[in-house]
Order: sequence, then structure tokens, then C-alpha cells
Amino acid sequence: MTLTDKQIRTYFKNVFGFRIRHVDLFRTALIHRSATAVSSFGMRENNERLEYLGDAVLDMIIADFLCHKYPFESEGFLTQARSKLVNRQSLGSLALKLGLQDLIMMSHNINSKYIPGNTFEAVVGAIYRDQGYKKTVKIVLDNVFLVHLDIDAVLEEDKDYKSRLLIWAQHNKHKVTFNHETIHEKERDVFRATLFIDEQLVSEGINTSVKAAEQRASELALAELE
Repeated sequence: MTLTDKQIRTYFKNVFGFRIRHVDLFRTALIHRSATAVSSFGMRENNERLEYLGDAVLDMIIADFLCHKYPFESEGFLTQARSKLVNRQSLGSLALKLGLQDLIMMSHNINSKYIPGNTFEAVVGAIYRDQGYKKTVKIVLDNVFLVHLDIDAVLEEDKDYKSRLLIWAQHNKHKVTFNHETIHEKERDVFRATLFIDEQLVSEGINTSVKAAEQRASELALAELE
């Protein structure tokens, strides 16, 4: 399938919400390696280089977003959260919701679940080259991730540490209790949940709600127990 410049421009204006400056970047972003062509300068034209660039840009955007969204979470949590949001399954799901798979140029029908997600990364690389980093952040977050992906639902998967801890305690005949206190900071109050197992202090969690503080304390306790 060969797309016209107008079709490419219209798609990105309607779906991603911005006007393309350099349409050739986006045409390249949509070329799978199976449809690689050689330019008059002897350059191989496919989306692999833009995919490499987009992967790095996307990691930075999501890492910064998570640092602001979860100011009290550990580096381990943030790393795991970023991995969940930018893994091939999440990116592939986003690509399908955006209709990106219908624009990919391939020499033949390749049955690979990774191609849409890889193409999405290439598109992010093209947006970065075309619009600059600041505009790319806004496009990726405001027009894609926050619209088409339920971030909280994705991150909540396997995150109910308190329930997992209580199940462990029940199976092993231990008693789990929490003590709570409010910590006053300059701009807001946060909460500390102190976790005890059989009256022995095991961990404590600090967060912006009692529930989140208990989850954090439970996460640390599970890490210690495991």
C-alpha cells in the first residue's frame, strides 16, 4: 500500500493532533524492514533507525511522567511501571487503537504481533525529529497515552500488595496490623502506615493516602519476606 502525502498528513492531524512539517519522516516511520528500499544515495529506507530513536524518547517521556505522578514510589516501582507501559503488548494495543496497523508498508503479509508496537516507536521517533522534544511529550501523553490507555488499570495489575500479604499471613498463621499517622509537610499532609507482623515492626510506607501508604508498606514487607 502506497500512501499519498495528503493521506499521511490527514491521519496524523486527525489521530495525533498535530500538523506534520516533514512528511518524509513519517513515510519512513511506516516502512517495515520487509519493504526496505534503497535511495538514490544508497541509503536503506525503513523504520528501524526511527524505532531505535523512538524507543529512547518514549522511555524518557514515560519515566518523567511517572516520577511526577508517583513522587513517593521507589525506583523499583517506577522501573516496573515504565516497563508495563512501554512493553510490546501495551504499545501494540495502542497502535491498534490508533489504527496504525492499517498504514504499515510491508512487502508481504507478515504475521507478527510486534510490528504495530515497533511501528509506534518509529512514529514517536519521527514526531521527535519533526516537532522537537517538548511538543513530542505533549502529543504522546495528551493525545495518546492519557486518551487511549487506562494507565491506572495497567499499573494496578499485580499491585494489590496488601491482599497478597494478608493471604500470606493467613496461610502461615500470622497476624498483620497497621498503625497510621499523618505527617505534616509544607504543602500537604501525607500518611505513614507502619506494618507489624505478630507485633514486630516489619516496614513502613509513606504516601498521599492511607490506602496507598498501606500498599507501600505491604510491598516492602513482601519484598523482605520473599
